[in-house]
Amino acid sequence: MPETTHPLNFRKSSYSSTHRDCVEVADTPGTSAIRDTKRRSDGHLPFPSNEWAAFLATLSR
Repeated sequence: MPETTHPLNFRKSSYSSTHRDCVEVADTPGTSAIRDTKRRSDGHLPFPSNEWAAFLATLSR
């Protein structure tokens, strides 16, 4: 995973289920990081912000 100089402040994604299937998202300049709430110790996946926005736009269709 790429190193970041910005702190990752994760929050529950609004696209997460209200019960068990939760995803957390952290935004930094130019990057969005995603991780599984149940497996935080596994780390996170970084995505360029424009790719993450395109993914979310697809979900909203």
